[in-house]
Amino acid sequence: MNKDKSSSTRNQIMHMLKMKGSMTVGDMAQELGITEMAVRRHLNTLERDNLIQARLLRQAMGRPTNIYSLSEEADNMFPKNYQDLTLEFLNDIEEMQGAQMVEALFKLRQERQENLYRDIVPSDSDFEKKLEALVKMQNDKGYMAELKKDEKTGKYIFTESNCPISTVAKEYTYACNCEKTLFENVLGAKVEQEQCMATGGDNCVYIIDEKNEENTEKEQ
Repeated sequence: MNKDKSSSTRNQIMHMLKMKGSMTVGDMAQELGITEMAVRRHLNTLERDNLIQARLLRQAMGRPTNIYSLSEEADNMFPKNYQDLTLEFLNDIEEMQGAQMVEALFKLRQERQENLYRDIVPSDSDFEKKLEALVKMQNDKGYMAELKKDEKTGKYIFTESNCPISTVAKEYTYACNCEKTLFENVLGAKVEQEQCMATGGDNCVYIIDEKNEENTEKEQ
């Protein structure tokens, strides 16, 4: 069978399960106009990829049959509108309790991220290890982060190519300020933001200097 056609059929199966909740092989074969054997072949692939789950349905008459539904992993592949919902909540909070309350919420998020980072990275870790951990933490959250060192200046260029909270950040740029402060606090370094997607930049780019003023004073 053509690979594109197979993929299309599997997408149809996932769409049906999303719409109807759960179905038997017979139900799916009837909806798609293909044989039950063909449906089972597609289900085997989807099950292997952890996109569906099966449970045994006991019937009043006849043998038990498997009934299929989407896994949580597959459900996450369908469009979600969490950012708009979050933005609505923030707008409501700002209207009811003022901008300071919204800023306090972003500050709490920043502190939570700092604590998470410090749980992973010992405070006495060398600077390179701290940077690597920060890149991993941001990548785990979907920021598509990468790090390069400018050999001429000794500074680090920290680039994020994706912003999972872009809709929120465009309206509440305080979120970006908190990210910058987060980086400064966990690294103990001077951080400057060179580009910001929320204000029209292609990426979020930070210049990180290990030799911040506080470290320089300690060395002296």
